[in-house]
Amino acid sequence: MAKSPIDPEPHYYESRDGQRLAWREMGEGRPIVLLHGFFSNAFTNWIRYGHAEKVAAKGYRVIMPDHRAHGDSAKPHDPAAYPPDILAQDGLALIEHLGLEDYDLGGYSLGARTVVRMHVLGARPGRLVVSGMGLAGLVNLGKRANHFRHILENLGKHEQGSPEWMAEAFLKTTKGDPEALLLVLNVFTDTPVEALEAIVMPTLILVGDEDRDNGDPDELAAVIPHAEHVAVPGGHMSCIVKPEFGDALADWLGDA
Repeated sequence: MAKSPIDPEPHYYESRDGQRLAWREMGEGRPIVLLHGFFSNAFTNWIRYGHAEKVAAKGYRVIMPDHRAHGDSAKPHDPAAYPPDILAQDGLALIEHLGLEDYDLGGYSLGARTVVRMHVLGARPGRLVVSGMGLAGLVNLGKRANHFRHILENLGKHEQGSPEWMAEAFLKTTKGDPEALLLVLNVFTDTPVEALEAIVMPTLILVGDEDRDNGDPDELAAVIPHAEHVAVPGGHMSCIVKPEFGDALADWLGDA
């Protein structure tokens, strides 16, 4: 798997509660904001394996923030810095900071959950990308939050080769902050099916063909009125590093 030689320097903005948050960008043209997954960062999900380059080549300005507690963004250890929906509020603050009005919005896993919450809170992108996600991962988050809580509270104790061990190994590669990441679990907010049925813009459900970590993508596509489910090879942790993921994303978006 080829790695991108490009790692743009981060830019910074201030969240609504005063935290210093980072974003990177690549390309020029129609803006698309892409949010990364839990334990990850903008570079790892979108840049390292060439996905952002493929989207930028279609004529897009690809804007990729690091969630709070991730990447180059602030990693506060104060529980008060992690109220419900704060990641969605951070995303809305970035859109406001950049003055975006006509833009597309997408995310992977935690990022997908966050863009849906942004829509609930008022974001109205032209198109939406909800990747690495099924219906259960949006409407019933308790099981997923407990899974990550177990990983973070038992670092160094997971059986080699288990999903928990693999997640911990990934955490080490991204130099994650376990204390801050545990607090991120407090922001998880269930989204009722009625809110998903109210998503009227074209929506891409882009998921690995072996990935059911966040539920069934076909069930999610059936709930969102103008959704299209596209499968790419791999599971939850593997599909995002494959070239087919970036190809599918760029092909669905088309030329800007």
